[in-house]
Amino acid sequence: MKIIVSGGGTGGHIYPAITLINTLREMAPEASFLYVGTPRGLEADIVPKEGLPFATIDLQGLERRFTLKNFFRLGRAALGVAKAAGIVNAFLPDVVIGTGGYVCGPVLLAASLRQIPTLIQEQNVVPGITNRILARFVTKVAVGTEGAVGKFPAQKTVFTGNPIRPAIMAAKKSDGLKEYGFDPAQKIVLVSGGSRGAHTINQAMVDFLAAAAKENNLGAQYLHVTGKNEYDWVMSQLKAKGVNPENLPHIRIKPYLYDMPLALAMADLAVFRAGATGLSELTARGIPAILVPYPYASENHQELNARALEKAGAARVILNRELTGKTLGELLGELLPSEDALQKMATASRALGRPEAAKAIAELALSIARK
Repeated sequence: MKIIVSGGGTGGHIYPAITLINTLREMAPEASFLYVGTPRGLEADIVPKEGLPFATIDLQGLERRFTLKNFFRLGRAALGVAKAAGIVNAFLPDVVIGTGGYVCGPVLLAASLRQIPTLIQEQNVVPGITNRILARFVTKVAVGTEGAVGKFPAQKTVFTGNPIRPAIMAAKKSDGLKEYGFDPAQKIVLVSGGSRGAHTINQAMVDFLAAAAKENNLGAQYLHVTGKNEYDWVMSQLKAKGVNPENLPHIRIKPYLYDMPLALAMADLAVFRAGATGLSELTARGIPAILVPYPYASENHQELNARALEKAGAARVILNRELTGKTLGELLGELLPSEDALQKMATASRALGRPEAAKAIAELALSIARK
């Protein structure tokens, strides 16, 4: 069996694709894979390191306004469609899976036109424009949230949840506590704005930690992941405010986490953006969250993702423009002392989680594959 998987641009498209490939390998050991991405996206670095055959199509998304760049990108897109057809014709897959990003468009379209079974995996509450167009052509649509079910043709749509890495569920709290030297008797708050960091969250945390440390009222232990580009700035700002995290056992500041599953395993509360992959990992572990949606996400999908968790009782939302050290501190001060509130949020979060999503999507892909 031959399988093409395509997804590009951000880790939120790439890591679910790799998780699916690993799951499919377990279920169909004889299968061979080809990953199709762009030469500019993160996939160009990540996928080859996974030992996967990798083909590229040079595409960029269109800007949401009239610009000269769009003419060049449209021309590149036309060439991309032709190259995608060539890749599909040469590999002749039994099924093609898309996990998001502009590169999926020409690849799945080319496969559909050859009547090769195709599947798209939509992670967000509001589908992106590429997946909305592809839904007319593909065989099946696997959606990550119940809110997205009605956005696609009913006869094609299956609610599966979003794929998460097996390590997310395998990680143990005791190992995390040992790794970071935290006190098991005190609550732990995990703060992260994603792999690249989020300046607004970092600024709010600097102000909150500085004020709370001076008052000796942190209320919990904090693992704050700043993003590599923001780490030096965060440390300098804290020290300028008279706070040295190296002397405070309740605070750990890291530029990046290479073992996020371990951090999630010990978290009692998370302060996160609202990307689909991060939310899927939080809900799989049943972690209550304070969500700060990225305000410039296409079609405001991060806020809609966050509101879905808030409506279910699994999270509280602070909009990016409203986030300050004060607003964050007030909400932390409300939630952390209340065991009952955190427990209810954890139960609601766990009810939304789909830890077996990768297996469900893999089974769906194999069921439509050409015999």
